[in-house]
Amino acid sequence: MEIIRKIWEIFQEEVLGMKWLGRLIGRAVEACGLDPAGRVGGSIQFFFYDTIKILVLLDVLILIISYIQSYFPPERSRRILGRFHGLGANCTAALLGTVTPFCSCSSIPLFIGFTSAGLPLGVTFSFLISSPMVDLGSLVLLMSIFGWKVAIVYVVLGLVIAVLGGTVIEKLHLEEQVEEFIRNGHAIDVPQEELHFKDRMRYAWGQVRSTARKVAPYVLIGVGIGAVIHNWIPEEFIVKILGTGNPFGVIIATIAGVPMYADIFGTIPIAEALLAKGAQLGVVLAFMMGVTTLSLPSMVMLRKAVKPKLLGIFAAICTVGILVVGYFFNAIQPILM
Repeated sequence: MEIIRKIWEIFQEEVLGMKWLGRLIGRAVEACGLDPAGRVGGSIQFFFYDTIKILVLLDVLILIISYIQSYFPPERSRRILGRFHGLGANCTAALLGTVTPFCSCSSIPLFIGFTSAGLPLGVTFSFLISSPMVDLGSLVLLMSIFGWKVAIVYVVLGLVIAVLGGTVIEKLHLEEQVEEFIRNGHAIDVPQEELHFKDRMRYAWGQVRSTARKVAPYVLIGVGIGAVIHNWIPEEFIVKILGTGNPFGVIIATIAGVPMYADIFGTIPIAEALLAKGAQLGVVLAFMMGVTTLSLPSMVMLRKAVKPKLLGIFAAICTVGILVVGYFFNAIQPILM
């Protein structure tokens, strides 16, 4: 058992966490006459280490996830969801959300397509909540930063929010709150061509290039913010606002995430820096969920598809879920880390 634990620690630190890269960049910083423990040298090391690590992991994850996604084009996903009813349909929709695009704005067109096809509104909202908040890539990246316990609990709770949120919306019977052009739309059944391995790999590589180009700017911005937090903002300031002494830290972090727009890959370096400075785990994860699920640009896009009442209920459900998750993680942080 001890051997397995050691192997896992090496895998998590050196493969997922790429600690060897951090040491290599640290030596390069020293060779340039800078101190990796100092503000300037530390900022440079943090920026290059996190940027390279996240982009490498991102490319590998997108390749794998896109290959899996090639088996679930929109029409096939719609047919799969159409076979289920009730809670089973919400669970299936939430799980399908884990193999779809990486941010809320790119999930909304799929949500519109599913709703136009006549799928129950609660099912489509379970998908819409799950898709940006939880994906296979987030599981691996969270493991590389926070460890496997935090990653698994985060993903499970994200799926729970998606299932419960969709179920509540279903029970409220808010179909008339969907814009008329979507309710009156009709999905076209397009026969799915059988793809071979080379076709799926070609599709996956195309997704890697396309997604990496879209995500890279947000990763660079996120890493830049993380480097500033990590090396320039005093630890006592972070602890005072987001540490155990402030019971409103989760609320502050959730609200702070709303004006931002990024997927989970852009938020992880900020979360990593906040945690290293003494922010509570639940605060950090609430911030990540707020950015990926409640960002203002995605709310603006969603408003084109649904009326204000339904938009407000969706935002309220997600907000309550995020706050519950945040305070729950704060309570169990000593057990997980």
